[in-house]
Amino acid sequence: MNETEAEILCERRGAVGHVTLNRPRALNALTPGMVRSLAAALDAWEHDPAIRAVVVTGAGDRAFCAGGDIRLLYDWGKEGRFAEALAFWREEYILNMRIKSYPKPYISFIDGIVMGGGVGVSLHGSHRVAGERYDFAMPEVGIGFFPDVGATHALPRLPGRTGAWLAVSGDRVKQADALALGLATHAMPGAAMPGAVEALAAGEEVGAVMERFGAAPQDEAPVLAHRAAIDQVFGASSMEDIVARAGAGAAAGDPFCVRMAASLATKSPTSMKIALEQMRVGGKLSFTGAMRLEYRIVSRLGRSADFFEGVRAVIVDKDQAPRWAPATLAEVSAEAVADHFQPVPDDLG
Repeated sequence: MNETEAEILCERRGAVGHVTLNRPRALNALTPGMVRSLAAALDAWEHDPAIRAVVVTGAGDRAFCAGGDIRLLYDWGKEGRFAEALAFWREEYILNMRIKSYPKPYISFIDGIVMGGGVGVSLHGSHRVAGERYDFAMPEVGIGFFPDVGATHALPRLPGRTGAWLAVSGDRVKQADALALGLATHAMPGAAMPGAVEALAAGEEVGAVMERFGAAPQDEAPVLAHRAAIDQVFGASSMEDIVARAGAGAAAGDPFCVRMAASLATKSPTSMKIALEQMRVGGKLSFTGAMRLEYRIVSRLGRSADFFEGVRAVIVDKDQAPRWAPATLAEVSAEAVADHFQPVPDDLG
């Protein structure tokens, strides 16, 4: 088995097609080869009568999938290989659409980090099973990017303003919150997941497996305690007002607002404004329409100065001190945001 094949394992196991994201030292970050292998496996298994469901797991004990291989995309951009980076995003988004419409049960067992591209290969499937180590985030605004891989469609459909909160802040969500918000469809102890996969491979019905191996989270969902603050702060119609509301809440001593005010001050102003606009329009779009919009955005933002500066600060140099340009929300015009949403010659769909 060569190195590329080892990045992802796509195997027939009885009644399931079993996908293992197999880069544990890289937190199972997605590469172009992994995207293509998963797409090819889905094509093959769709018409295989012996395969009743697709199961996706992540190797190792830390992550399901921490996202796309951002360092690779950064390196390609620095080398001027923008066409290759854009081709990766295009294939990834097409895969997200494939998963959303897949005609067989598509079951992700998530017991660890699930972010960015990892959300794209799990959230749009029929079953998302969260273990006690489940750790979800769409943290892209912190690297000068934007919440993609279908976030434009999924996050606006979460309760209240929780989708806008997740998109603009990049906050993390654990198992109980994921179940409460609908990011996860089931909860299950991580130790029970291998047995559940075996039962599915043996041909047991999906619902019965979830019932037999599932267990309610042991903790309360902390997001519920902050729902009023989330809806108040992120119910504002502009980023300037969101920041102002967070600041007012912080001044009044609300712990959630104290943390939000500090967090928002570190994010890319351009990315935050784009993410908020995604949340505004995404609730009215079909999934295909949302993915088309994301491809338009990535065609521009994927080669922006903020993206390369954010990746440099967080992933390459790790100084955690990005220098955003523009540096303030006031400098990011509505026209500059709208430009990211305009059609491109090779629109998706």
